Amino acid sequence: MSNLTVMTPAESLAPDDQRRPRMVDRASARLATWLARHSVDILRISLGLVFLGFAVLKYFPGVSPAEDLAIRTVETLSLGMLSGYGALVATAIVETFIGITLITGKLLRVGLLVLGGAMVGIMSPLVLFFGDLFPGAPTLEAQYVLKDIVLVAAGLVVTARALGARLVTDRIA
Repeated sequence: MSNLTVMTPAESLAPDDQRRPRMVDRASARLATWLARHSVDILRISLGLVFLGFAVLKYFPGVSPAEDLAIRTVETLSLGMLSGYGALVATAIVETFIGITLITGKLLRVGLLVLGGAMVGIMSPLVLFFGDLFPGAPTLEAQYVLKDIVLVAAGLVVTARALGARLVTDRIA
């Protein structure tokens, strides 16, 4: 049994090396379309899993590598009204709420508003404790805070989508 391939007149005259770029272009266009439809949702869920994972650690004293920094930051920002384990649990509750809203998409705008406020707190050690975080080379705590820049950027993308922005492609799949 033989295979029958139907080609347009232009394709039938084109050598194989000219057909391959068109196949790559079509595959790229399909991939771009799929990414435009799904990548922000994947980012939102991934961000939620990160927040939920960090939150869970804070419910167990001594488990989170950022425990001391989180407590010190909340104590400073709350002017001492929240301290010790209470500051850690408050942080865990906020991060849990953010994580669940991002993962499920339920109450997303509220969760993103809380995320915006939390990001101020999360990044504040760079101002409040700069000398401690960077006594020369960045400490492990400084690196922990600096990686949050990526979380801020991801949060901005997810927020833009929640407010109606769309990622589109100009390619036709």
